[in-house]
Amino acid sequence: MKVIFGIDVSKSTSTVCELINDSKTITTITNDRPGFLELLKDLKAFAQHPQIIFEATGVYSKRLQTFLDDYGYEYVVLNPLKAKKEMNLGLRHNKTDKTDAYHLALIQKLYHHPVSQLQVEQYHQLNALSRFYDQLTNDIVIAKNRLHKILQFTFPELENLFSTAAGFNYWSIVKMYPHCEIINDSTELAIHTQLIRLPGFQIKKAKRFASKLINLARKAYPVVPCNSIESNEARYYAQRLIDLNKQRQDLINQMVTVAKSLPNNDLEILESIPGFAQITAVRVLGELGDLRRFSNPNKINAFIGIDPGRYQSGEMDSRLSITKHGNAVARKILYRAIGQIDQAAKTQHCHIADYYENKKLSSQTKGFKKIAIASIHKLIRTMYALISNDQLYDYDVATHNQKRLLS
Repeated sequence: MKVIFGIDVSKSTSTVCELINDSKTITTITNDRPGFLELLKDLKAFAQHPQIIFEATGVYSKRLQTFLDDYGYEYVVLNPLKAKKEMNLGLRHNKTDKTDAYHLALIQKLYHHPVSQLQVEQYHQLNALSRFYDQLTNDIVIAKNRLHKILQFTFPELENLFSTAAGFNYWSIVKMYPHCEIINDSTELAIHTQLIRLPGFQIKKAKRFASKLINLARKAYPVVPCNSIESNEARYYAQRLIDLNKQRQDLINQMVTVAKSLPNNDLEILESIPGFAQITAVRVLGELGDLRRFSNPNKINAFIGIDPGRYQSGEMDSRLSITKHGNAVARKILYRAIGQIDQAAKTQHCHIADYYENKKLSSQTKGFKKIAIASIHKLIRTMYALISNDQLYDYDVATHNQKRLLS
């Protein structure tokens, strides 16, 4: 007797379809302890564990997933896009919570999806930390834009003090001198005394920057007076950027600690790839999780949405651009990683950088983005092979394998 539980998860309730052979029973539970205990009672009614399937509906399905993990039940978490595609194969005309739960159960009956592989708790922690890091990065971008806007009223020339208007020292100087008149009312010695307290500022450097600040302040023509609200606002955003940047660095330190506690050498393996900085390595682990749970590298491509789409109709059969249906954060991290690998290749040889540069030289029509995506495919295959075999990166081994594949 085959028993399948199809569960359609929504915000506060879930619709459960209990499919036994061709007989179905549909109930509704709340997404809380009483509701889950009611579901547990139904699951325990069978001698063998039933098959359980539901869609990954973001934060709402996490509670159900945690409950099933706690009680040792295996389950299938289906990508919503894949679920929709498979449900639509039946040409359904109605869409309700009840029909969705029933169709989920039918999908499992027809396609026998493998159960989702459990990961150790550290990967879940890394994922949460990585997403928090991403949120802080977005907050930093917003704060930078707002600080730039405010400085146009108080002291726009201050952005020319450093080559990049960002970093602890720049934001500290904005806090000290948010308005050009504060510098005009100060002496060079007083400014020098303030600057020498900043990290990396020795006597000569502090003197040089004090002189530069005075020259910039003399050129400035502010929109608002020195005691304006805008001056206070500039100080506020400068302090906020300092705090956000520190908090983001603290998150990276936490991620490194968690990654080092993994029951494997994944962090060390990823860091062995030339150009793979520690931040990149821990964020890849946070977004991709345990690569061993994927049966092949193509599954990882689909997971992050760099698998190519395809359009076929009659005699027409063409490949489309990448699907972009997967993990967008992981896709962005790996895209940037290709640039880092290419930069590091000046001192550390890497077959991925070789591939990237050769493609750029030989291709006159393809854009660099397409070449970067092709390089990500190669990077994913490399990461998967290294982690699956518990090996550190070796350029000689990698190039030998490349030659063997081409022959």
